[in-house]
Amino acid sequence: MQLTEKHREYWQRNLRLTAVLLAIWFVVTFVVIYFAPQLNDIVIAGFPFAFYMGAQGSLIVYVIIIWYYAHRMNQLDREYGVHEEDE
Repeated sequence: MQLTEKHREYWQRNLRLTAVLLAIWFVVTFVVIYFAPQLNDIVIAGFPFAFYMGAQGSLIVYVIIIWYYAHRMNQLDREYGVHEEDE
């Protein structure tokens, strides 16, 4: 199957979105914990920032990432005409 320029553009935008969201995931998951001693000077709701991110903050960011990816991909699917028909 030959890919048209429209297919390539769709795939590139999909990959770019995935890469950006994976970079955000990496920062929230690993970078924040790596710099935890320095970030603990920041206090949110009475808890050090690293503790807050480990307990709740990272989970909130993960849910936002999932929601944004689904929302944005639905937009891209409609834009490129590859969306599933609504029932």
